[in-house]
Amino acid sequence: MPQNATTAMRSAPHATPKERAALGKEARRRSPRSAHAVYKPRPNRPDPLAILEAQSAARVPELVPIRYGRMTESPFRFYRGAAAIMASDLADTPRSGLTAQLCGDAHMLNFRLLASPERQLMFDINDFDETLPGPWEWDVKRLSASLVIAGRANRFDAAERARIVSATVRSYREAMIRFASMRNLDVWYAKINVDRLEALAANRLDKGGQERLARAIAKARTRDSLQAFAKVAGTVDGRTRIVADPPLLVPIGDLMPDVERSALERQFRGLIERYGRTLVSDRRTLLEDYRLADIARKVVGVGSVGTRCWIILLLGRDDQDPLFLQAKEADASVLAEHVGASRYRNQGERVVSGQRLMQATSDIFLGWERVDGIDGKQRDFYVRQLRDWKGIAIPETMGPKRMQVFGEVCGETLARGHARSGDRIAIAAYLGNGNTFDRALVAFAEKYADQTERDHQALVDAVCAGRLPAEELPSA
Repeated sequence: MPQNATTAMRSAPHATPKERAALGKEARRRSPRSAHAVYKPRPNRPDPLAILEAQSAARVPELVPIRYGRMTESPFRFYRGAAAIMASDLADTPRSGLTAQLCGDAHMLNFRLLASPERQLMFDINDFDETLPGPWEWDVKRLSASLVIAGRANRFDAAERARIVSATVRSYREAMIRFASMRNLDVWYAKINVDRLEALAANRLDKGGQERLARAIAKARTRDSLQAFAKVAGTVDGRTRIVADPPLLVPIGDLMPDVERSALERQFRGLIERYGRTLVSDRRTLLEDYRLADIARKVVGVGSVGTRCWIILLLGRDDQDPLFLQAKEADASVLAEHVGASRYRNQGERVVSGQRLMQATSDIFLGWERVDGIDGKQRDFYVRQLRDWKGIAIPETMGPKRMQVFGEVCGETLARGHARSGDRIAIAAYLGNGNTFDRALVAFAEKYADQTERDHQALVDAVCAGRLPAEELPSA
């Protein structure tokens, strides 16, 4: 039976560094580092398509074909939407017995440029829909496999992929060892800002790579509410509204034409007011200075397609002072079945708490709420800014060297997130100074990439056979 995270090995409260290191070394005996190379699907492995269908049953029916359509595009896009499948598979792999707060979906595109409240551009983890405490190595394995799948799509050979994964895991391991020697506050304040990225690029990348980073940084700084406002808002009957782009963006008045608009707006004003209570007082005051202008349903990402996601247009001092918030449905984490349920009753609070714990800095408007829907069902949501200087990597443009450097930054970032919540000294002692764990994950990642390609083909076959519906639309 999979070991539940609640029974995992833990240091005694306020144990000494020596005692915590001993716990990590004991974990090696229970679960050797080389064992993490193992991935072999069990004979009774759940049907991956059945897992996807079970998720789809709770989603907006007319959006499910968009999700399948995006996942059929490539093994990498399939992987982005298959966190639940991998969680099921990881539950049967060896565990160190040491836990940390997990991102739960730590593939390479969930690491990106983000703005801090102080308006500095940072590099950090972005998406926490699946966050829960669990085996720290699960996040490292999901990141590693994503790099192999992306590398195969770029036609990197096996040696190039191995160097990328090995360097990524080494970066994680060496960062964790550094964090283990640091004071608690120094770990908490650790971050990777744009200055660090530019210095890294100057030392590790050629001129072309440095120029691409500079363009990505400049572009990220333009991605804010003003840019979204120019792109998706307009004047309708003399009022500022969100412009429809169905089925990807549908204003609430178009989505529910038979419901009185004033009633819908009252409901969303109530949502915003209640959600505001989850913010600290100064940010609540800032939120209260905005008024509701419009709401629309938006299709986002790959794995999230079909969940209920709203964008909310608020206006401040005048009609040219927009703030876009995104209210995204939060269901139970895909990890919960395998590591235990969240201690938070509200799944939105689960997401927000995990994000605040793992990120160096978080969105000033990050909060949560529970809503009674028009259909009478109660759902949890978390809320954040729609765009706040976000910049995402484009794997298809990366050569082996750029992907390796990117992986190394991701590895260090993930280690910092785990060091803030897990026993960093025990994890560092478990990993050690040698490359045993690094080599194990190179083997695991290749094996799991094979599994992903098989599962992707099964989805393509199911769509072709008519078992599952798929609709081709612009990619996320």
